[in-house]
Amino acid sequence: MAQRSINNHYKLLIIGGSAGSLDVLIQLLPFLRTDLDLSIVIIQHRKPGESLLPDLLAGKTSWPLKEVEDKDPIENQTIYIAPSDYHLLIEKNKTFSLDFSEKLHHSRPAIDISFETAADAYGASLVGVLLSGANADGAEGLKKIKESGGLTIVQDPAEASIAYMPEQALNLFHPDYIVSTEEMVSILNKLNR
Repeated sequence: MAQRSINNHYKLLIIGGSAGSLDVLIQLLPFLRTDLDLSIVIIQHRKPGESLLPDLLAGKTSWPLKEVEDKDPIENQTIYIAPSDYHLLIEKNKTFSLDFSEKLHHSRPAIDISFETAADAYGASLVGVLLSGANADGAEGLKKIKESGGLTIVQDPAEASIAYMPEQALNLFHPDYIVSTEEMVSILNKLNR
């Protein structure tokens, strides 16, 4: 499969994952270039009230990192974590909204909702990454990112702790890259060179 070239116009990197994806984030974040000229949003399935994730990930990166609050502006060169028990929406005015509507794929935050609203807000300047997980959340949203002109990356199911989530994306459409964690670091560090 011919792989899409990487351009220099990306403004947002959005990463979604569930069971097994935390290990990937812990391996990925320390190696991301500190001068990447974009923002990063992480949607991780979390139990209601779980509060350890931001502190855990903050210890793995020198990037500023914060858990999103409603109406926060999306600032460049910052990592944002979706809070537990809220859907994270990305608005066209480049701010966040939190929503407490019903769960999607048994999840709140749902990756699909964040991916789809990010695709509407950022279009071709968006990079979407889908990691390990045990349900289909994220596949439809990643497809929308691709349809909006964004770059799409899926963790290789053969490497994923739980292959179901990346497999669902591959069953739905052809992402731009299907890669290991190590290859993912290399691709992301080429963004906006």
